[in-house]
Amino acid sequence: MDNLFNMRVEKLRELMESRGWDAVIVTGSDPHASEYPAPRWQQVKWLSGFTGEAGDVVVTADHAGLWTDTRYFIQANEQLSGTSIELHKTRVPEQVLIPEWIASHFERKDNIVIAVDGLCQSADGIGALKEALVAAGRSEDPESDYRFRIVDVPDLLDLLWEDRPSVPCTPLSVVDDSIAGESRQDRIAFVREAAARQLCDAVLLTALDEIAWVLNVRGSDIEYNPMVISYLLICEGSVSWFVRKDAFAAVLDPGTLDTFALLEDEGIAVLPYDDVQIALNDALGDGSIHRLLADPSTLNYKLYSLLSLSGLCEFGTSPVPARKAVKNEVEIEGFRKAHLLDGIAMEKFLYWLENALSEGEVVDERLAARVLGDFRAESDDYLGDSFETISAYGKGAALPHYSTPAYNAPEIREYGLYLCDSGGHYTFGTTDITRTVPMGQCTELEKEDYTLVLKGHIALAMAVFPKGTAGCQIDALARMPLWMAKRNFGHGTGHGVGFRLGVHEGPQDIRQNFNPTPLLPGMVTSDEPGIYREGRHGVRHENLLLCVEAGRNDFGEWLQFETLTLCHFDTSAILPGILSQAEIDWLNAYNARVYDTLAPHLPPRVRSWLLDKTRAI
Repeated sequence: MDNLFNMRVEKLRELMESRGWDAVIVTGSDPHASEYPAPRWQQVKWLSGFTGEAGDVVVTADHAGLWTDTRYFIQANEQLSGTSIELHKTRVPEQVLIPEWIASHFERKDNIVIAVDGLCQSADGIGALKEALVAAGRSEDPESDYRFRIVDVPDLLDLLWEDRPSVPCTPLSVVDDSIAGESRQDRIAFVREAAARQLCDAVLLTALDEIAWVLNVRGSDIEYNPMVISYLLICEGSVSWFVRKDAFAAVLDPGTLDTFALLEDEGIAVLPYDDVQIALNDALGDGSIHRLLADPSTLNYKLYSLLSLSGLCEFGTSPVPARKAVKNEVEIEGFRKAHLLDGIAMEKFLYWLENALSEGEVVDERLAARVLGDFRAESDDYLGDSFETISAYGKGAALPHYSTPAYNAPEIREYGLYLCDSGGHYTFGTTDITRTVPMGQCTELEKEDYTLVLKGHIALAMAVFPKGTAGCQIDALARMPLWMAKRNFGHGTGHGVGFRLGVHEGPQDIRQNFNPTPLLPGMVTSDEPGIYREGRHGVRHENLLLCVEAGRNDFGEWLQFETLTLCHFDTSAILPGILSQAEIDWLNAYNARVYDTLAPHLPPRVRSWLLDKTRAI
């Protein structure tokens, strides 16, 4: 397989030479800046063999490099082994990002040509590249002696990628207003009002989760992500949804036909996906749109180039993410229902796992993940996993985004630590939970890491903070116990979670990177500190937190968190002396709440087992 990827890089270099390209940038995203692209746009995987969710590749005549962040360093080193592709690390102090690297790499060459797939490059991404080249003294002026040129080649890899998957086309469904808590017409009205405040009479939405939220429509064009490959154009008097749902596929699925009919009855035109460029050209050309708002962070470079020519586009932040992140009361209650169902499944799974091993059954990582999915599927409201389950025993857990081997998966033993990071989509909401499970005897280092990470998790869960506080301002709460022991983790502490949408959602997060977005009541965010020791073990404890009001006094308004996740923390690997009394009290109260809430829904044997697991320490 390694030689296969080297051959693909060399084939790309042959193409570059024939076209006069000095560099090609291949991104790990799609025309909508999606975090998880459909197979058609898994171009980095095809070219390099790297399967992580975040990675971009640059190929020149004498270098091939993969840029990825701290979550994937171990994985990237393993998957790039034997290839000619070099790992470039991001989210580290010494990072050199792609724009700066290209500017430096070609500093002695007068003129350079950089080829990109404009469909899979965001406008912001190309903007950053141009800024770096200009800062290095280059110009786009053809008359300049020291210039650069960016060539947009949509679907660039089509020239090399045989049997490339097509644009996905899956059945559609509607989220009822009684579940969403708001109608699509209300949400369309919100978008129009937000556009008007920016003196725009139209908005082009390009991010798939934003479109799904506005229309209260779901699909499965991207695995684990209930979204639909599409664009949405909202004007003062019309709404146009550009979606790849050909008539043949629709006829085979009555639900899709019903969805189309419902939207069209409400005045929403359903148009072919590929017609978006023609429609934008016509609308901007005939004066039916005077000023169009589009978000360059999710707008692909090809559409950006077209809109820029019109001179009628306002490039700014979409109004949808901030509104979508603050869940309404119906959505919040739905999240609570989803976590009740998820907690029942998790406790049944953990009971099964412990007893299966004690009875001598052979349990590997893949079987464990499958059984957990089966327990979730016992609920009629379960719609599928919200991401691929990370089922990792021992050293596998040292990779934050570990993927269980398809064959010969490692067995789970009756000692050490097993990490399971999983989640589900339910009728009422989405879950994401990680439990690190002591399988028996643990080393002192495993216990120490387990306890320190839990200590950090509890510190964030207990946080009280003034209104207006951003996640980056409280990230250190979860890291301080690890820092005090001179330990750390490379990923963020918390990410937003969508309502039957992406398990990763902005604009808020809790991480060291500066993000000024304040945490607001109604936001759902994860709490997941960790520690990873290559070749040995990994620990991560994750719950989802709902931001809620905590009162007002002379010093202002205050916020805190309500823990949504319902699944006990195993206390057998805890070193109690590391925890403060306040942290012990929180842990005991949380485990007691888990038992009291879930026990009435559990079989007698599981209920008895959980009572023992949640006894106070």
